[in-house]
Amino acid sequence: MRLDSADRETTQRSAGGITAARPGLLQRPAITRLRVHRADLLAGCAYLALATAVLSRQWRDTGSGYLIKSGQDQTMWEWFFAVTAHSVAHLENPLGTNLQNFPAGVNMMANTAMFGVGVPFTPVTLIFGPTVTFVLALTLGLATTAYAWYRLFARELVTSRAAAAIGGLFCGFAPAMISHANAHPNFVALALLPVIAGLLIRMARAALDADAAPRNRTRDAIVLALLVAAQIAIGEEPLLIFALAFGLFAVVYHLHRPRDGARALRVLAPTVAAAAGLTLLLTAVPLWWQFFGPQSYHSIDHGPMGNDLKALAQFPSESLGGAWSPGQYVAINDTEQNAYFGWPLLLVLAATVALLWRDRVVRAAAVVIVVFGVLSLGAVATVGKRPTGVELPWTLAEKIPLLGSVLETRLTMAAVPAIAAVLALASDRAAASWKQSATDWKPLAWFAALTFALLPLTPTVLPVTDRAPTPRFFADGTVRQYVGDGSVVMIPPPRPPDARALRWQADADFTFPLAGGYFVGPTGVDKKGSYGPEARQTAALLVKAQDTGTVPAIGAEERAAALADLQFWRADVLVLPSTKNTEVLASTVTQLLGFAPTRVDDVWVWDVHALV
Repeated sequence: MRLDSADRETTQRSAGGITAARPGLLQRPAITRLRVHRADLLAGCAYLALATAVLSRQWRDTGSGYLIKSGQDQTMWEWFFAVTAHSVAHLENPLGTNLQNFPAGVNMMANTAMFGVGVPFTPVTLIFGPTVTFVLALTLGLATTAYAWYRLFARELVTSRAAAAIGGLFCGFAPAMISHANAHPNFVALALLPVIAGLLIRMARAALDADAAPRNRTRDAIVLALLVAAQIAIGEEPLLIFALAFGLFAVVYHLHRPRDGARALRVLAPTVAAAAGLTLLLTAVPLWWQFFGPQSYHSIDHGPMGNDLKALAQFPSESLGGAWSPGQYVAINDTEQNAYFGWPLLLVLAATVALLWRDRVVRAAAVVIVVFGVLSLGAVATVGKRPTGVELPWTLAEKIPLLGSVLETRLTMAAVPAIAAVLALASDRAAASWKQSATDWKPLAWFAALTFALLPLTPTVLPVTDRAPTPRFFADGTVRQYVGDGSVVMIPPPRPPDARALRWQADADFTFPLAGGYFVGPTGVDKKGSYGPEARQTAALLVKAQDTGTVPAIGAEERAAALADLQFWRADVLVLPSTKNTEVLASTVTQLLGFAPTRVDDVWVWDVHALV
């Protein structure tokens, strides 16, 4: 990638009258060190303040506060951080554990355990608890992602720090980022991606600039490998989406001068290949464990997970626009509002791209936005949750290994930095024009349009509720008296719709393993990935009793299945806390086992040592 002479000049180009000198991707803007420091500090503090405000309700109560729209994901992530800290503190292998889904266990590498956060934050988790680690990861994730993109834009794309700050703001606090901030730190902590992009851009610049000082290829390979390995430890799916989007951007950018692109590719290929080899060495053990270790799976079938066409133009629920004009609910769930750019932004973006089309960066960004926007719609286009019957390119793309396991709705996140780049470029030109002529109305018109586009997307504070305290049976450690080398079977066992028992286990300092759980693991002979444990008859019976509020028919077959399941789980004790339809569940278990429970602290207990 290299900008030609037309890109480097200060021109009066046809950009709706907005003019500016722009350094481009491969020409570093000249900014004094003092101003950089002040601007960087201001931007970083602003991003951190906004991130803290978005998660302020969770910060106010890290003891019992719970993000309402996270479903059971907050519980799952807190468990991931807690069990990672437990493994590190006890010098155990963190890549796998049998503390849930006993006795088969869980492959932690195949469950996005986010070791890049969980391991270094172990002291925080052990001292302050996993909820603090969870909300800290989300807060720092939003702020550092915004800051890292701001730094990349300021260094490689624009001369105005204000313009770069606008781009960084959108990257860190786009609707998709706020949606994932309810529950998915792996899709919020994305700060390493722009750092990787910046390194590749500088490598390409040196390869194409004859006057540039030669780079140390060995150092570049090592740094790139460390960055990629670190991102793998934080989130592999965002890395895959980023790599595809950045590759497409680079190809389109170099279509103007394909020889430069080919030359850059030849020069960079050995360094990138060396970095890839070193990355595999650094991550060989965890990646082997993920794909071939215990409880690994080959792929996961999510079913249709594409964006509804309405999701592109509607406002996100956690925004000023969403509060003012919520629109039809077409999201997969509250944590996957990956588009929701709002119709004002789409209008402003389309007009801006048209006006700046001669800019190679804008053209490449526009292609990324369109391609990944279309791919995010899934295999069949839907409007208002109604399939149109129109097949889309994802029908072919989902057959590609690894890519087929990606939730297609998340591909829209590739458009976020591309949109931010367009907004930053236009803002940079407007700022430069304003400096040349304070009476020029065109920059004022641009910033008015930008406000019109972004104001509805201003995030609101994420809602929080109070969760019930951990039963004293677990919190006080009474459970230790009932567990030997077997498991605790909750009534009903924890599963994706209700994973509260994972928190109770963590509060009991992991003194026992759990049957069931909330994780992704293999099912069947083909080792297809699935959420939660493989179905067992007794677990299904107990869930049915709880959901219907009626004791099911219990006969010899059900009792035999219960005994077989308890033996499979190597159960020591069955525990029934206060829950929905407690009396129905107690009666069901009593009929299955043939004896009544004992009241211990605030739970009902069936000691099954003798039975199993």
